[in-house]
Amino acid sequence: MPGGRLTQTERQQIALGLADSLPYAQIARSLDRPTSTITREVMRNGGPTAYRADLAHRATEHRAHRRKHTPPRGQGTPAQSHGRDAEAVREYEETFTTLFMQQGLPKMTSRVLTCLFTTDAGSLTASELVQHLQVSPASVSKAIAALESLGLVRREPGEHRRERYVVDDDIWYQSTIASARGIAQVAETARQGVGILGRDTPAAARLENIARFSDFISESILRAAEQVREILYTKPEATSGGTATPRSDRG
Repeated sequence: MPGGRLTQTERQQIALGLADSLPYAQIARSLDRPTSTITREVMRNGGPTAYRADLAHRATEHRAHRRKHTPPRGQGTPAQSHGRDAEAVREYEETFTTLFMQQGLPKMTSRVLTCLFTTDAGSLTASELVQHLQVSPASVSKAIAALESLGLVRREPGEHRRERYVVDDDIWYQSTIASARGIAQVAETARQGVGILGRDTPAAARLENIARFSDFISESILRAAEQVREILYTKPEATSGGTATPRSDRG
């Protein structure tokens, strides 16, 4: 399987495949490339409906040029901690970003969320996000606002009045709960339509199935979230007899 960057010819083949509505996996097989490579290439260059081979190729060359002229360590670029491979970390961040974009998040919002997930500190300030992503403060602010509206980020006071943005276990739990409740709302709204459209009509039957399906999914998510939270975030507490009993750190 060939490695390295995609060539301009390969990008043209990707564009042709997208025009023919071929799935990423099929395009990848025709190029003898991993499906993840094709997915990342398309999503970082406009998505399946706006992908253009020439623009994608120029953008890649621009990114390569920018990396080549990035100051070396000791001149403004912090060294990777824990002996990590900087290029491998960058590729992983791009993969994670692509995953979030596939799930409907805008590119900058996805990049910010990826940074928050992959930082050792567990939180970042706006200036730290700007420095890491090399984007404007306004772009970061807009992305943070979007993540807050989805319940994926919370703010905490930091030093020198600088807020820190946090993505932790509880935020992920709360976001999952909010998602389950949203699905439950779909069920409730669909069931309202059953009475309005007439219970014995095809439309009502369709809505009833949607409601039943959504109810089941919502209840399953809520139940699983509570169970996982209890298992993963409950620490053992030693008793007077020397045995350990479960103790939850969460209220």
